[in-house]
Amino acid sequence: MKPTVPEKTPIKKSILDKTITTREVIFMFFVVLCLSPLISPPIALVMGLIIAQFIGHPYLNLNHKATHILLQVSVVGLGFGMNVNNALKTGKDGFILTVVSIVGTIVLGITLGKILKIEKKISYLITIGTAICGGSAIAAISPVIKANEKQISVALGTIFILNSVALVLFPFIGHYLNLSETQFGLWCAIAIHDTSSVVGAAGKYGVHALEVATTVKLARALWIIPIAILSTFIFKNKETKIKIPYFIGLFILAMIANTYIPLVQKNSHYITGFAKATLTLTLFLIGCGLSRKVLISVGYKPLLQGIVIWVIISAATLWAIISLI
Repeated sequence: MKPTVPEKTPIKKSILDKTITTREVIFMFFVVLCLSPLISPPIALVMGLIIAQFIGHPYLNLNHKATHILLQVSVVGLGFGMNVNNALKTGKDGFILTVVSIVGTIVLGITLGKILKIEKKISYLITIGTAICGGSAIAAISPVIKANEKQISVALGTIFILNSVALVLFPFIGHYLNLSETQFGLWCAIAIHDTSSVVGAAGKYGVHALEVATTVKLARALWIIPIAILSTFIFKNKETKIKIPYFIGLFILAMIANTYIPLVQKNSHYITGFAKATLTLTLFLIGCGLSRKVLISVGYKPLLQGIVIWVIISAATLWAIISLI
């Protein structure tokens, strides 16, 4: 009599595993949604994270190349929303404070990154994002230092979490301390990472605060260029020649075109709108690449670094503004 062979228990599969088209349809729906004005960059990143945890990225093998290209397109497009003359003129009042805060943030961030033993590129992106203009700075610097998706995602996630907190916390602190609109606008421009969050917080405080915050932040964003060039030297590969990435040159040309060519000025809002949409989509795709396994491997240290840098710089800047202005 032949021994009976136990039957194999059939492996149950979810509906998403049975048909890839379901996953693709859901994914493409969110892609289209991210390209609409309904979704902000932080929300896009969160949606991407949700997709990664519960549905999965159907085109994961193409994700790195797509995010790399979209990041560069976004940076160049945002340049069409900047005016060279206005940035230089309106940034004079906060120039010294801006320089001191940028240098102080970079020194503090790099030092703290070494103390906490955080991966060099993640620490550097969080530091630069805090020092200059959040997601835009990270978008500009990440291709220069050849950061991968996980490194970019951790840095962007840290920055956007703090931006969300700043939108609520800063106006409350400003009113509590009875800051003038000039003081509050300057504080927002220096202590809040992303331009969108700066505008959001300052807009709640007053019209003049919004004007000051926007112009100073615009001048501050110009520091992306020298920092990006410096980054090519810090993270260069010994076997390759040092060269300035082409998109930085295009970024400069975009600003010049928006400043001096009337036709470009009339249509620049279309270009910047497209750039913001592609940046939002980029953040969604980056979030989609962050599986639960990757998130667990990240740890708490990068977020701790971002919080400590932000709190110290925000407090020091606020003290300086109250004392000097």
